[in-house]
Amino acid sequence: MSAVAQAGEETLGILRNSATSTLTTLLYKRGLRNVFVQGARPLRAGQRTAGPAFTLRYIPAREDLDGLDAFLDPRHPQRVAVEEIPPGAVLVMDCRGDVSVASAGSILATRMQVRGVAGIVTDGGLRDASGIAALEIGAWCAGPSAPTNLIRHHALDINAPIGCGGVPVYPGDIMVGDDDGVVCIPAHLAGEVAREAVTMERYEDFVLEQVRGGASIIGLYPLTRPENRALFEAWLARRHG
Repeated sequence: MSAVAQAGEETLGILRNSATSTLTTLLYKRGLRNVFVQGARPLRAGQRTAGPAFTLRYIPAREDLDGLDAFLDPRHPQRVAVEEIPPGAVLVMDCRGDVSVASAGSILATRMQVRGVAGIVTDGGLRDASGIAALEIGAWCAGPSAPTNLIRHHALDINAPIGCGGVPVYPGDIMVGDDDGVVCIPAHLAGEVAREAVTMERYEDFVLEQVRGGASIIGLYPLTRPENRALFEAWLARRHG
């Protein structure tokens, strides 16, 4: 079974079109506060993704192990990750928040795009950033960085639990990215969060319409006044049947 099939295509479709602000609030309601990847910014505006995490962990490089000849090894974990990540998954890299070097570049990103990968998330740097930004695959990073990863990183674990931007990410967790950044949704919560996100975002659309028309947020956001609930239900019936 593919990574996407396991996560559920309908669930991923909803999450892909849901704001990370909505999703972080819904996770907070469930007691989860540390879910937003710190430092991971989109390389271009308007990119979105949702897919199960496939992880790669870097530890600090050591000079006798991480020369340029390290890439001659066909089992190099970074290269293996690029070739083994399933279509529809998101490559999530633990770089310990170090943006002084790259964690990947445009050639690897292009290879992943061709293989159908849904996105790239790193708390480190990406090289050839403008080239990656021009691709269809979405990419979030702590910033552009030209130096090779071998200067600072030793690629080690593939598809094991990692920390990315201070967030614990387990293989199969659902990564959702938009213009604000990336949220990590525990896999077992993805379906219920997606269902609730639809209702929450419809309500917020209603609230924005009311506020633009001059309404006070008191009793409206959050919804506490019965008359506002009646207005919303009528609005919902008109807009969504």
